[in-house]
Amino acid sequence: MSKLPVLKLAVAAGTFLSLHAVVVTICALAGVPGMRAFAELLAQFYGPYGYSISVTGIVMGAILGFSEGFVHFGIFGLIYNWLPISR
Repeated sequence: MSKLPVLKLAVAAGTFLSLHAVVVTICALAGVPGMRAFAELLAQFYGPYGYSISVTGIVMGAILGFSEGFVHFGIFGLIYNWLPISR
């Protein structure tokens, strides 16, 4: 029976969400059509933690995106491995 590699999943998800926040913020700053709405949505969720649509927001988005992806998908992987299912 093989188990899901929780640490690899958590790091991959954290990296993906981190890059997502960075790309969305850069595109919103560059004026790419339609990206401002996505960046404003990120600002609703991450705003209380220091995120804004700015150069500082790029760094904060990367940090917050990685931490959110790492924690959420890490917990998901742990729960998945804990479930008694045959694989």
